[in-house]
Amino acid sequence: MKWIYPATISLALLAQAGCKCAGHSPDIHRSNVRAFGATGDGTNKDTVAFQKAIDARAAEGGGEVIVPAGNYLIGSIELKSRTTLRLEPDAHLVGSPDLDDYPVMKIRWEGKWIDGHRALIAAQGASDIGIVGPGKISGNPALGGRQMPRRPVIIEPINCTNVLFEGFATEHHSMWSIHPTYCENVIAKNLTIRSTGGNGDGIDVDSCRHVRIENCDIATGDDCIAIKSGRGMEGYRLARPTEDVVITNCTLSDSIFADIGIGSETSGGIRGVQIEHCQFVHARTCAIYLKSNSGRGAFIEDISARDLEVNTAPGGFLRINLISSGIRDPQPVPGIEGIPSARNFSFNNVKVDCGTLVDAAAISPVKPLKGLLLEDISGTCKKAISLANLTNAVLRDIHVTGYQGAFLTQTNVQGTGLEEPK
Repeated sequence: MKWIYPATISLALLAQAGCKCAGHSPDIHRSNVRAFGATGDGTNKDTVAFQKAIDARAAEGGGEVIVPAGNYLIGSIELKSRTTLRLEPDAHLVGSPDLDDYPVMKIRWEGKWIDGHRALIAAQGASDIGIVGPGKISGNPALGGRQMPRRPVIIEPINCTNVLFEGFATEHHSMWSIHPTYCENVIAKNLTIRSTGGNGDGIDVDSCRHVRIENCDIATGDDCIAIKSGRGMEGYRLARPTEDVVITNCTLSDSIFADIGIGSETSGGIRGVQIEHCQFVHARTCAIYLKSNSGRGAFIEDISARDLEVNTAPGGFLRINLISSGIRDPQPVPGIEGIPSARNFSFNNVKVDCGTLVDAAAISPVKPLKGLLLEDISGTCKKAISLANLTNAVLRDIHVTGYQGAFLTQTNVQGTGLEEPK
């Protein structure tokens, strides 16, 4: 992994967030939203006051915008470079129910650049920005769903560098919570994310580099964490991969889909995702789902997971489907070039109580998965392992009970440890 923590984030930003590694600088400049007219009464809209406070702080070189205790009803606001929004205890930002309070702009949605409503808290082309807690941010439940133009997510930095989200809580309904797109050097730590309903993803990482998601408690209606990079020929031509992502010490639970989804929007490529020391409390389908579709093209490579505990995952621990997952794009990458390539997947030190242990049969024989390690896996499952079209597979120290049928079903698989256990 190339990720270096905390050197890739500016010391000033870490200081604003109270990070002990940088120390808290007494030289940080601060403004209070109340001084710009915010009431925090939960009835009157404070959007203008918040934006004035952010703009004033940015114009003076940056610093913190303090949000004291209160209920602040706001529409979309935009962070500017070198500004951090600090939510003090009992500070609660609540999204306006009026769709007109969220301007329409170009956003990335399901792998395409389309018109959509700006996030409740947005940023565009900014650097050294942050939101820190311990306050709370709630999207308006009336604005969720899949209507077009796309409805507002809670937080969405686009083309930003040095981004810090720390120590706050979010809640939303039927819409994504945090969606960094085209960003570099992103930290999300000590967050509590809650959502309900389909389409209610927690953190969606979209064509970003150097991302760390740490010590987060995420319980969502849809994917807890999704890793994406564009869909079809548009994403393939843009060629903006997501790479170098660390997910560590997180607790994950979803009620509709997967805890961690890698894909199915993979046309820009995905590489270097490391998942470690995580608890998967509940997964409606499977704990980890690597997915793509013919016509996506590009690659998924260097995916590793270790030291995991998986409980109550009816669909299973691990599913790999590289040929038929997600929306078929109207402008796919054609021919063999459009078949995604995959290599170097490893999973070790995993304790499970799940449905299917591993379902990795939906892989093209034209482009087999090159390298799959399953090692030191124990627990119970209802079905064991199905593999197809793999080379360099290694199965080692797998001790599971409770499954029905064969331990291993395989088609066109080469490697070691592929015999039925004795």
